[in-house]
Amino acid sequence: MNVRMIKPKAALERHLPELALNALRRTTGIQGHIRQYEPWVKATGHPDALIELELDGQAVAYVAEIKNVDRLATLGYIKNQLAQYHEPGLLIANRLTSALAQECREANIQFIDTAGNAYLRGQGFFVFVTGQLHAAEAATAIHKQGRAGTPTALRMIFMLLCRPDFLNAPYREIKEAAGIALGTVGWIFYDLTDRGFVTAGNKQQPRRLLEPQRLMEEWVTNYPLKLRPKLHPMRFKAPTPDWWKQVDVREYGAKWGGEVAADVLTGHLKPATFTLYLQPENGRKNLTRLVANFRLRPDPKGEIEILDAFWRLPQPDHPDVVPPLLVYADLLATLDPRNLEAANLIKEQGLCNVVR
Repeated sequence: MNVRMIKPKAALERHLPELALNALRRTTGIQGHIRQYEPWVKATGHPDALIELELDGQAVAYVAEIKNVDRLATLGYIKNQLAQYHEPGLLIANRLTSALAQECREANIQFIDTAGNAYLRGQGFFVFVTGQLHAAEAATAIHKQGRAGTPTALRMIFMLLCRPDFLNAPYREIKEAAGIALGTVGWIFYDLTDRGFVTAGNKQQPRRLLEPQRLMEEWVTNYPLKLRPKLHPMRFKAPTPDWWKQVDVREYGAKWGGEVAADVLTGHLKPATFTLYLQPENGRKNLTRLVANFRLRPDPKGEIEILDAFWRLPQPDHPDVVPPLLVYADLLATLDPRNLEAANLIKEQGLCNVVR
């Protein structure tokens, strides 16, 4: 490809690509830069720009058209324009509605927009983000939803508190570990940075967690009110008090929480209630097996509570129990004096990564 530099013709072409690339980084973690504006591409004419994106460790070059898109009919024209280039084509647009983003996907028009929505696909990568808002709109939405008190934010914050090394992990790894949508990762970081809990990161200065103790206290306060009720809690009663001693929880894709987990972590609590978190994968099947094998019966006041697990983190030290932060939060929520004592022991012994 032979190229020569020409200054961009209009304000749209000067500002829209930078806005779109910044938004793409915020919502997906993908880095990108503008190689040239209005290059001359031999035998095919003048695209608006050459763009390079870092996708799964590879630099992918795109020939880009910069357009304001507000109607479906425009997409046919854009597809035809991009088709004339031999290199992969990319639409850089103002914020696209979810409907227009879906149409781009169906028409195989790769795009990025100024709100962080994107459709990108190629050898070894696939990205599709829709429904993102502009910064001012998103800030208003976050404020209305209670910011870090939303169930989605609580999932990600829990994961970051348990594993601070994920602060600088690729967004897709964060998405998988927290069990949330890719497009929400950037906005949660935006909120945490805005409120002084996380430093803004870049290649030269990685993100750092600030005031982890205060963030942990906020999470522990919000978890039983905002996230826990969304985990489909169910209560059961067992025919014998020592039923739980016979359970190999890993056989059922589960982990102990609450008092059993506290006993494992501290050795200072005799369990009287039993909390299990089941992984969503095969969750219904495993629940049915567990109930049948130990003759559990539904009881709204039963001593056994079973909830959905909401994280995906390896835990080699105690593979049968949930992370200590979750044990701590569940114990505090009971207001039982013996549980509060165990919670304080866990805070001292098992939350060092959080409060350090």
